[in-house]
Amino acid sequence: MASTIKQELLRKLPSVSSLLGTQTAAGWLEEHPGPLVTLCIRQAVEDVRTQILADTGGRCGAVHTSADYLLDQAHQRLIEQTTPHIRRAINATGIILHTALGRAVWPASVVDSMADDLKGYVTLATDRQTGKRSERHHRVEYILRELTGAESATVVNNNAAATLIVLAALAGGKEVIVSRGQLIEIGGAFRLPDVMAQSGATMVEVGTTNRTHLRDYERAITERTGAIFRAHPSNYRVVGFTKEAPLVELVELAHSHGLPMIDDLGAGALIGLERFGLPHEPLMGESIAAGADVVLASADKLIGAGQGGVIVGRAECVERIRTHALARALRTDKTCLMALERTLHLFRDPDLLAREHATYRMLAAEPATLRARARKLAKKIAAAAPRAEVEVTEGVGFLGSGSLPMEELPTFLVAVAAGDVKAGELARRLRMDEACVFTRIESDRVLLDVRTMADGELPRAAAAIGRATA
Repeated sequence: MASTIKQELLRKLPSVSSLLGTQTAAGWLEEHPGPLVTLCIRQAVEDVRTQILADTGGRCGAVHTSADYLLDQAHQRLIEQTTPHIRRAINATGIILHTALGRAVWPASVVDSMADDLKGYVTLATDRQTGKRSERHHRVEYILRELTGAESATVVNNNAAATLIVLAALAGGKEVIVSRGQLIEIGGAFRLPDVMAQSGATMVEVGTTNRTHLRDYERAITERTGAIFRAHPSNYRVVGFTKEAPLVELVELAHSHGLPMIDDLGAGALIGLERFGLPHEPLMGESIAAGADVVLASADKLIGAGQGGVIVGRAECVERIRTHALARALRTDKTCLMALERTLHLFRDPDLLAREHATYRMLAAEPATLRARARKLAKKIAAAAPRAEVEVTEGVGFLGSGSLPMEELPTFLVAVAAGDVKAGELARRLRMDEACVFTRIESDRVLLDVRTMADGELPRAAAAIGRATA
């Protein structure tokens, strides 16, 4: 584009003050702060100015300098700035515990019971009987003890924090023995050796990647040893020629040398998953029964509450953890504890859990139910998007978030192809739609897994596909 044309377009750009004086901007100012409206208009003008200066192909024209165009650009920015970035999404990926989408869906009964309470003050750290200040972990300790059989319990803000504070409190400045096959790295570059180093403990690796014997642990014990640590492989599997020392034997070895046995289960199973057709996942209660001194787990995986790290175990060990200097830095807030306590109540009744808890309701969904839901969704999509090719097909989903990584969940999918709209672009449009639908892509088709979709979400997802393919 010739420089004279660019200069002419730049001269035609309206000023920020003139745009602020329009009726459109006046309407925005009635609903939004003046500085924010001004910022969005200024950004719109500056962006167009930059585009004109960088234009070498004559793509910019008089339309880009019009007040209507600039106000439209400013309005898009205003919407982006005033719409919450964390919002409701439809998970059609088939991954039940989807980390990027907030992991577990909180039970509706839990959310409903919290909604009114959160509008006022709550009894977070007070004893109603005496009126005196009390520790916030008391709000959930009673039910964690009931469900796991532990003497005591506390909660920190996630399981990585639980690992950090347990090691710091029980083995800071000492050596901690761990199998080489358990030196895990999980999402977000969380590495057990790094966390152990931050705790002040020195890691002592024993065994090999695939085989570690009890004698390997025994040979590594010295006067500098502070604990034995086991990390259950909830987010990976070593298969084939493998060997791991049983927990009960590790407990016996640790206690014979006066050492604490720390068991990091990760996923946090409180009930057997066999009832859902899945393999056995070690329960927190089983680790306690085997004699582990401290057991750790995430609160937002198989427990399905808010983000947190659950710590249960012997009273003396838990007290050392509670009173450690890191405890205040890693403590949880009221919403985490409220959601956790109310979610834990559901585990008292496995049948109620399967009905009320979204995670377990998804796990328990029967093939016939999933097939019928997929057909219903396909019919709605065909009506909303007549140009799209729609097919119901069988497939697999996953529990997700590092839980049961090798287990596939048979499911039914709705595959959508939109002709001239490529699958990647269609998936992007669905994410950006007001319904905010997340899908997956295979063979240049967008797939919607109905296992992770509620019945009430089907019309919204179908309407989104209609808008995305129009």
